[in-house]
Amino acid sequence: MRRSLLASRRALPEPVLRTSARALARQALGLPELADADTVAAYVSIGAEPGTRDLLDVLRERGVRVLLPVLLPDNDLDWARYEGPGGLAEAAHAGKMTLLEPAGPRLGPDAVTGAGAVLLPGLAVDGRGMRLGRGGGSYDRVLARLERADAHPALVVLLYDEEVVARVPEEPHDHPVHAVVTPSGVRRFRP
Repeated sequence: MRRSLLASRRALPEPVLRTSARALARQALGLPELADADTVAAYVSIGAEPGTRDLLDVLRERGVRVLLPVLLPDNDLDWARYEGPGGLAEAAHAGKMTLLEPAGPRLGPDAVTGAGAVLLPGLAVDGRGMRLGRGGGSYDRVLARLERADAHPALVVLLYDEEVVARVPEEPHDHPVHAVVTPSGVRRFRP
């Protein structure tokens, strides 16, 4: 399933990626969960991932504290504040893709527990709100950390319309998201 979804993303032409990113930002910025959050944990999209950069910049302009992940050697995530596009640096991780990460001071893995909303990357989500990630486990660790801290931010995944599917495989440690944002709208899930 992951291979098929990634192949579909890679086949999207550049104009579709740009148009989708703008539409995703418009849809996401209408979410009360983002409008009301002082801190949003997000990520910088790369390649054909649903685009986040417009969204990150508008959140920052609104005065929201935006935290971005820094991949650690064990696949866990540290966090640093987003200071704008000039504060991002390419980070090559052995055996993994090259990411754009914030260059500023690290805040520690627990910084995410103070977020009012967490934007999660994914490849698909189903009608129950179960998210299919890339399989590295980084965000599974984030979700477990939130649970241990008794933190309850809004969990939102950003996807393309066709990535909302009937069913994704799930494992006992998986957590459902609260909403999915696609270029054409928002869908919420009951807990």
